[in-house]
Amino acid sequence: MGDILIVDDERDIRELISDILKDEGFETRLAANSEDAMAEMNKEPPGLMILDIWLKDSRMDGIDILKAVKRDNPGVPIIIISGHGNIEIAVAAIKQGAYDFIEKPFNIDQLMVVITRAMETSRLRRENSELRRKDVTTTDMIGSSPAFRTLKSQLDKVTKSNGRVMLTGPSGSGKEIAARYVHANSSRAEGPFVTVNSASIEPDRMEEVLFGRESTGRGIEPGLLEQAHGGVIFFDEIADMPNGTQSKILRVLTEQQFQRVGGADLVRVDLRVVSSTTRSLEAEVDAGTFRQELFHRLNVVPIDVPSLSERREDVPELASHFIEAFNKSQGLPLRALSEEAIAMLQTMAWPGNVRQLKNVIERVLILGADKGDIAASEIPGGGEAEEQEQGRVVLSGSLATLPLREARELFEREYLLTQINRFGGNISRTANFVGMERSALHRKLKSLNVVTSSRSGVRVATVAEEDEEENA
Repeated sequence: MGDILIVDDERDIRELISDILKDEGFETRLAANSEDAMAEMNKEPPGLMILDIWLKDSRMDGIDILKAVKRDNPGVPIIIISGHGNIEIAVAAIKQGAYDFIEKPFNIDQLMVVITRAMETSRLRRENSELRRKDVTTTDMIGSSPAFRTLKSQLDKVTKSNGRVMLTGPSGSGKEIAARYVHANSSRAEGPFVTVNSASIEPDRMEEVLFGRESTGRGIEPGLLEQAHGGVIFFDEIADMPNGTQSKILRVLTEQQFQRVGGADLVRVDLRVVSSTTRSLEAEVDAGTFRQELFHRLNVVPIDVPSLSERREDVPELASHFIEAFNKSQGLPLRALSEEAIAMLQTMAWPGNVRQLKNVIERVLILGADKGDIAASEIPGGGEAEEQEQGRVVLSGSLATLPLREARELFEREYLLTQINRFGGNISRTANFVGMERSALHRKLKSLNVVTSSRSGVRVATVAEEDEEENA
């Protein structure tokens, strides 16, 4: 994408421009009419196009070619030249996306200045776009638990294909990170990654935001679909997309083309679609709020992103990763986690999942000491016992009303459930932490009716149901 395509029906003009550009070190291609011009564009988009407005014996004039090129290759700068120049033509060309307009006979020095500026502007835009794609959000996948390894294995498989992916999981579990990981490790990594926040876009603006628009006053304004051409578009919370827009997105997925709002031309796009949802789309289909055809189009490869409670083993690794990241990005203290803080973080409830853990770590680093290990008392909600008398803990109201034997049994059950789930269902690690022989722990769990089972590849401890006990 470094050469220059010269389109002019006058052979002498196009060859003259070509010779001048070659002397300046540029490579050139030549086209005498619209058919040749579009054929060259379809072979390989050039770094820049010099385009005559008036083309004899052509199906399309310069403005038509300008529209077509800007529709399919918006990053190619176009310089319009004409021997019949007037202010109306110049304004029309600029509105349709031309970089500049030069009237024949042109000054060679002036032409070279405009070409140099146009190519430099195009280069800076590409670099800026690439930097934004790389810098917006990390694609680091952090963890080593069984649930995480299952997720990463599935993501690694889909990066090798172009299939549509549906990511399901609770809010804050890392669905966008997973989508960005797919993009960064696929053949489209050099293309754009565009996010559509379905829940945050007003329904009456959804089509304009997605498809873009055309108007006399403002010309062409590309939408998110057009911006994602050649890369990945990520529909975040797809269940919130308006029903009317769903049918149009379905058509885009089928035909890979659409019309801008207010426009008549078809815009071709090459996209890979990744979607996410926290809700059951099957239930939304049954309720009539989500189109069944669209669901089947998007749900080619369904992947479940586990909650943080399903991957508690990863909490220390995630927390350490966030500490290092905040140190690099904000200069916050680079502190280690104490064993007590790790235990606290692993046993806490995380309704906001990984996003909540990240926020907690940031808060601790901002409000805490500048050095030394992070103590459990610094974790929000982790220092309640410290406020009581030394060596005492707070009893819940329900526990305090029970006889000693029942209270002890209830405490042991909840304590062991918490520890087993903290260690991902690993009985050996749990026994080592609580200070019991493995066989003794097994006997204790049986007496407390605690069983472990596998759910989505994760070992989870639960209390056995009454009928399970009898059958056992």
